[in-house]
Amino acid sequence: MKKLVLLCLLVAITACKKKQEYPPLKELASALFTTDLKPFYHGVASGDPLQDAVIIWTRVTPETQLPEVNVSWEVAIDSAFFNVMKSGSTTTGPEKDYTVKVDVTGLDPDTIYYFRFEALDGRSIIGRTKTTPVNGDSLEFAVVSCSSYQWGYFNSYGRIAEESPLDAVVHLGDYIYEHGEGGYGDTSIGRIHIPKHEIVSLEDYRTRYAQYRLDQDLRAAHQNHPFIAVWDDHEITNNAYADGAQNHQPDEGDYMTRRDIARQVYYEWMPIREQKDLYRKINFGSIADLIMLDGRLAGRTKQADSMTDPSRDDADRTMLGKEQFEWFKDQLQSSKARWKLIGNQVIFSYQDWGYSGFRLNMDSWDGYPVEQQMIVDFIRDNAIADVMFLTGDTHSSWAFEATNDPFEQYDEKTGDGAIGIEFGVTSLNSANSNERFPTDSVKLHEGRIANSDINPHLKYVNMRDHGYLKLTLTDSTGLAEFKIIETTRKPDPGIKIDKVVKVRSGSTKLILD
Repeated sequence: MKKLVLLCLLVAITACKKKQEYPPLKELASALFTTDLKPFYHGVASGDPLQDAVIIWTRVTPETQLPEVNVSWEVAIDSAFFNVMKSGSTTTGPEKDYTVKVDVTGLDPDTIYYFRFEALDGRSIIGRTKTTPVNGDSLEFAVVSCSSYQWGYFNSYGRIAEESPLDAVVHLGDYIYEHGEGGYGDTSIGRIHIPKHEIVSLEDYRTRYAQYRLDQDLRAAHQNHPFIAVWDDHEITNNAYADGAQNHQPDEGDYMTRRDIARQVYYEWMPIREQKDLYRKINFGSIADLIMLDGRLAGRTKQADSMTDPSRDDADRTMLGKEQFEWFKDQLQSSKARWKLIGNQVIFSYQDWGYSGFRLNMDSWDGYPVEQQMIVDFIRDNAIADVMFLTGDTHSSWAFEATNDPFEQYDEKTGDGAIGIEFGVTSLNSANSNERFPTDSVKLHEGRIANSDINPHLKYVNMRDHGYLKLTLTDSTGLAEFKIIETTRKPDPGIKIDKVVKVRSGSTKLILD
């Protein structure tokens, strides 16, 4: 009898030790996997660099629904990993959508590092990143916004990946789009959103990010350069504000729940430092402070309906919210850097679009004129020089001598009266004007609105092409190269410089080559 009991006990113990089986992990975007990258199909990324730290990111994709995955990581000063400077391990699981984010500290300033991950008997591709300088001679950024999978190939990201090591890719929002199949995009290209419906649930948002991060050009851009990113509206839904959005309907559930889901997934999938608020400042030594604003969820009130809407001039209408507004003023006033770069989702300068049915955009700063004027007054009253707004959203390229009133306090010949300059970056691939109108008519319209009576402060515009802004800064000069790609309809390596715009420190006069 004792032998039988012992035998049963042994069988029970053996069964307990047997590896537990879990159901398969279902990935809606698995058809896009590159098998050689298993289990790190989504590549690697880095972001929010500091002088002594940087975020590194990856995503592990197990075959089954494991409750926990152990992940190890290494950071080296050479791509062969002969000189590993930092290493460690962490865990991830379904509560994080199997994403991994590590804040690597104790690094040296202005240094290129390489990093990689290991998990589930696999090793990731090698990423390259860079810490910020204490004192340096120059900085180089790629400034980007607005990439919609359904509007074609991410050739712009591919060309950014090929740039020599950048100090950062500054992403000003609309990293993903929320629409379903046919909702916004050109389905004839054959790049269809997954899932095919508009994203609303936690699984929806996670799947959409997973799809975008499987794109080989976006994956390469993240692999080769650190990103500093903010959301605009499409990471949530069109024309979002703190407690609502134009593109949220009652049958889509509670907006605040959707907003919180979008925020959660953004933090899961983006290589950014997790904190209470998205707005933050990153210092690049004596040359630049990059002040990243959140013009969507931190405090924005609902947009005015039109230019004649009496609420447009309400004193409590805000883009930033009180807390962020005070923080922004403090960052401007306390900055010791030459250039004060403002990462800004929507156009700050006065902007007349010049269409009979559309003059001022109520979703931009022109829709929030009281707060816009308060910022202008603060910069003037405190004699804050070398302010440079970097702006996305419009799917067009712009170069403004920045002012909210180009008619009274501004001299179009000298640039006097402007509070700084503003570079608006075109879309990486999202549709712009000549996807809707003939190119010749778009060019004519550009001529009507730039260097004109309605926009004397607007010195350059391109409403036709896609690409990015390459920004080079020294203590004395800011150099903006507006780079445009050949096509979004097929993979294509073509790229060229459309316009070069310069500004000297201490000046608000743009110089066009």
